[in-house]
Amino acid sequence: MINPKALSSGFELIQKNTDELWRWSAAELAYAIRTKQISSREAVMSCLKRIEEVNPKVNALVEVLAEGALRAADASDQSVLKGEDLGPLHGVPVATKINTDQAGHVTTDGVVAFQHNVAADDSPPVAHLRKAGAVFVGRSNVPSFSLRWVSNNDLHGSTLNPWDPTRTPGGSSGGAASAVACGMAPVAQGNDIGGSIRYPAYACGITGIRPTIGRVATGADLPNGDPPLSLQMKVTEGPLARNVADLRLALSVMSAYDPRDPVHANVPLIGEPLKKPIRVGLLRDPGVVKPDPAVNQALNEAAAYLNDAGYVVEEVDLPLFAEAYKLWYLLVLEDLTDLWPAIKQFGDEGARLNLQYNYEVSRQWWGEVTLEKYRTGYARRGTLIIALQKFMEQYPILLLPVSAEQAFKQNEDIKSIDSNARLMAAQWPMMSIALLGFPAISVPTSVSGGLPTGVQIVGRRFREDTILDAAEIIESRANIQVPIDPLFH
Repeated sequence: MINPKALSSGFELIQKNTDELWRWSAAELAYAIRTKQISSREAVMSCLKRIEEVNPKVNALVEVLAEGALRAADASDQSVLKGEDLGPLHGVPVATKINTDQAGHVTTDGVVAFQHNVAADDSPPVAHLRKAGAVFVGRSNVPSFSLRWVSNNDLHGSTLNPWDPTRTPGGSSGGAASAVACGMAPVAQGNDIGGSIRYPAYACGITGIRPTIGRVATGADLPNGDPPLSLQMKVTEGPLARNVADLRLALSVMSAYDPRDPVHANVPLIGEPLKKPIRVGLLRDPGVVKPDPAVNQALNEAAAYLNDAGYVVEEVDLPLFAEAYKLWYLLVLEDLTDLWPAIKQFGDEGARLNLQYNYEVSRQWWGEVTLEKYRTGYARRGTLIIALQKFMEQYPILLLPVSAEQAFKQNEDIKSIDSNARLMAAQWPMMSIALLGFPAISVPTSVSGGLPTGVQIVGRRFREDTILDAAEIIESRANIQVPIDPLFH
């Protein structure tokens, strides 16, 4: 909860110009709306004006919901006046992703053939955000079929990184990250099977959390068939935001129970305090690829901040992450084979080339995938989870890169097989964590060479509270400011 005294001084300044409300955090807006210091309409109008100003430069939101958002804002304000029970995000502008069902809107997933695919119902994360009072202002862009580290597609075009248009904003939640970084909404919904929340947050200089598998319901009960194991065991929903406090707020909302997820678990958001001093294992490279100097510097900065706050950061060696990274290829790509016919028929060239190159890299390690390899791979996954859980008895927090490089150049993943392999290797920290199902957060540290840098913090399963705490410490000391204006025209 925001301190009223802390808010009031800023409110007197901003009261004269409600256009500036787009700069406020979700927590500040929610508090000010419920205490009648501002209206939801004012907050939404400010964000819509900001969208009008900057979205044409970055193409982050491919559907702007102005009329519906203003109607919802007016209804939110009426609820405040009537003294009704208000949700934690009551009246706050939020963006949703075009690969996620929102009732009455198209779930295109960046595919031309899906442009008339209107959703009948809200998916679980959208339903929980709506129940919490969120006002949906726009739908964010993704790559075709949401399967690349960029957010480009033939239907909606390319989303740009507001720091540098030649660099990717990340994928698949690149539109979400770019929108939040530019101030179009303080919070956006995303999803992650290999890094699709954490990498866009990293590339755009904001925060994003991938919760433990089972923490947030994904709605994996597909209407046209049984969900593949990778959707059940590796995909999760989560928020992106400009600060950690808003991540914590949005995660609490999105974690509500929903029967549409086969692995959802009702686990308290706050666990027992960790034994102090809290030991942090710093892992730079498990044997996949060495991090770039800017990435190493970000790790050094984050380690220093945590040490200064009383944590004990120690360099560790965990080769299991290299094995988990390779297993991601075996298990996830095998589960995606059912999508190949649709991608070949409906996907754009980027989607087809990226997946083709992914499979060719995978075959270099695994050869042709047999049922025995697949079964053995899942068995090995369980063994690696146990090994990591045992390790984290001593080191309940891990400090890793988000990526071994800063934001890639646009479309570098489809330049060649070798380029694709290099980019995927750089993403080992995200892909390995996604395979094992542990919670992880991306938090920015500074700016290097005109691009944001950051780190990834990993915690024990269902201990998102511990990594949010550590991320807030880094955030409080980091030298990076968002929202930003796109640095180009």
